[in-house]
Amino acid sequence: MVTFISKSPEETIALGEKWGLEAKTGWLIGLRGDLGAGKTRLVKGLARGLGVRERVHSPSFALVNEYSDGRLPLFHLDLYRLQGQELIIGAGLEEYLLRPRGITLVEWIDRWLGEKPAPVNLQRPYRDVRFEIRGENERLITHEDFSA
Repeated sequence: MVTFISKSPEETIALGEKWGLEAKTGWLIGLRGDLGAGKTRLVKGLARGLGVRERVHSPSFALVNEYSDGRLPLFHLDLYRLQGQELIIGAGLEEYLLRPRGITLVEWIDRWLGEKPAPVNLQRPYRDVRFEIRGENERLITHEDFSA
């Protein structure tokens, strides 16, 4: 497990940007943490690292935002309003979680996986990311990678 302490929103964005520069097709990144922990900021940075020029924002009400103007397609899901796998499948989001078509980032991945650190039937590289609020601007960000 890798640990990173972000002392500002800009540092969280920079971490995401670094990951975007390294990203490969098929990555699934699950984000866990309270509201306001920095999940969307990390996504903004990753999008920047991929070269996405579109405005990146949380898909809380749309459920998924797609960005296709970067070096790889980016799919940003927010499962906060969906309680459980049946609702996620019913919303048509299963394909983003199981079939690699680019990079998929999922806020509130626990709605899909529960507290499991990784999908049971891992079909693509998976990074489990956890955010912990330590102070007004400080976040403890840990991640663990799992291979397909």
